[in-house]
Amino acid sequence: MDETCTVYVALLDEGVAVWRPVAAERVGPDLFRLAGPVPDGERWEFQPGAVVRCRAHAFSGASRCLVVVELGRS
Repeated sequence: MDETCTVYVALLDEGVAVWRPVAAERVGPDLFRLAGPVPDGERWEFQPGAVVRCRAHAFSGASRCLVVVELGRS
């Protein structure tokens, strides 16, 4: 499919909900392969290279974005 876009991955151990914008390649309907690397000091819920399923989410004061909700299968 070779379509690259930005998806949002939850950061772990932050104390509040924090999301990292991550480049990802679309590999199927609602499925994306995460690019990396993970910046020093961050722990992502899903690692670079993982194929994940995303859904649309509206952040406060922002337009709708794609957030990672679970591991997927390509």
